[in-house]
Amino acid sequence: GVLERSREQLLRQTCEAVVLGVLHPRTAISLVLQVLSDAGSLLSCCLNAACMALLDAGLPLTALFCGVTCALQPDGTILLDPTARQEQEARAILTFAIASSEKKVLLATTKGSCSVEEMQQCLAAAQRATDTIFQFYRDSVRRRYSKC
Repeated sequence: GVLERSREQLLRQTCEAVVLGVLHPRTAISLVLQVLSDAGSLLSCCLNAACMALLDAGLPLTALFCGVTCALQPDGTILLDPTARQEQEARAILTFAIASSEKKVLLATTKGSCSVEEMQQCLAAAQRATDTIFQFYRDSVRRRYSKC
């Protein structure tokens, strides 16, 4: 459907921004993500899975990236990693893909309406949350390769 194609395009553009494809000319990279369930924050979950897959495959990347979803509640509070129900109740859903180098924004997408100030607050909260996600990446890779 249209929503899936849009999600696919966002994932593709984000991955293409960090993969050093010039080191592998005439090479196709296929990334398959299969959604088994959607409990909320699906795009950020897909972004995180894509980054871990690229990392596990040993592809050269300019930086790691992670996805963070923020839900802006009607009262103005910001929820990170919202559930599907929290997304339905939210005034706006913002998803960011943030690179590990200097916490640069690779992707920003919104659903709903918010002010510029609210978007900046959500971005700041998402950038703070990246520390936890990148630590999870490090721990996962350490666990995977320490068994060898």
